[in-house]
Amino acid sequence: MRTVLIVEDTDLCSEALEVALGAIPVETVCAIVTDLNLPLMSGFDLIAAVRAAAETRSLPLFVVSADTDPRTPDRLRTMGVNAYFPKPYSPAEIRSKLEQLINAA
Repeated sequence: MRTVLIVEDTDLCSEALEVALGAIPVETVCAIVTDLNLPLMSGFDLIAAVRAAAETRSLPLFVVSADTDPRTPDRLRTMGVNAYFPKPYSPAEIRSKLEQLINAA
């Protein structure tokens, strides 16, 4: 069964991502799509924890965020994020990139 964890504090964004990623034609894959501006912890902290844990270290990890800091894309790459999509984003681009990573695995 495919599992894509969406970590997003805005219902509308979360629902849009669910629709965009809901029909990827692959049986088994795990991935995380996260925002950076979260109410309980920083997305950067979440990314660091995901990459530090042996069980999740190699999961495809995507960031979708309205962060405007010009250093963010480089910081995310350094942290091991597979793709960064600034808001507003194209759900089709996210889906395409995720499919690309899945097929490469």
